Amino acid sequence: MTELSKPQQASAAGPEPMPMPRVGPRRRTGLGVLLPLAGLLVALGVWWLLTSVLEVIHPAVLPPPGAVLSAFAAAPVRFLEHAGDTTVETVVGFVLSSGCGVLIGLSLAGSRVLERMFTPLLVAVNAVPKIALGPLLVGALGWGQKPVLTMVFLLCFFPIVLSTATGLTSTPADLAELARSLDASRWQAFRKVRFPAALPQIFVGLKVAMPLAAIGAVIGEFQAGESGLGYLIVQAGGVGDTATAWAAIILIGLMSILLYFALVLLERLALPWVRDTTSRG
Repeated sequence: MTELSKPQQASAAGPEPMPMPRVGPRRRTGLGVLLPLAGLLVALGVWWLLTSVLEVIHPAVLPPPGAVLSAFAAAPVRFLEHAGDTTVETVVGFVLSSGCGVLIGLSLAGSRVLERMFTPLLVAVNAVPKIALGPLLVGALGWGQKPVLTMVFLLCFFPIVLSTATGLTSTPADLAELARSLDASRWQAFRKVRFPAALPQIFVGLKVAMPLAAIGAVIGEFQAGESGLGYLIVQAGGVGDTATAWAAIILIGLMSILLYFALVLLERLALPWVRDTTSRG
């Protein structure tokens, strides 16, 4: 029997599968910018349709986009000053809760006794409605940034603790076996294997906690703030100026988006190997 030529073999085996088209980096960057803008335009269109065309929502509840924009344009410096105060409180509280949360997670992961002693207590503290603690914090710490930072800390430290402890107790078996085979000390295994392997999980907790930090800052400003976007919302709502209140709410959302993606960028810079060793399918 004569051998089939390569083209004949390919024909007998059926058509070759078409290669999957690859999306270039420029196209990915373009989509990464255009898709969020498209989503924003859709949201603005729905908002305008409900408030200005169909008028199914009363302006006292949700004013039209034009009214909110006019409220911001009337006093942009005032809005930006309050936004700056809220941003500082959010970032400072987040940094404090991140440091303490990682240390607590390290302690729980390193000692089974500590884990069994304090995990129920941490769950109980996390389950307490934080807004109920506002008056107590004002009575104990007074007005200003102290109760606001405490509220941020209480609201966002638990995900960081949980992700740190989970990451450190779920080291891949092959990496742990490699460290043992090289006779690494406990500190060397932690520094070279366990902690780097836990960093992706820790960043998951940090990204969950970042929006919670913004929420905590606003709740704290509701209760005890002397400035900030939460304080501005309370002041505007008290006199029925819903356009100003909604402008402040939108600024809170924009601030949270910027802080979240700043954290995502930090993760990509700190963990460059993660994107190379994982697949999104």
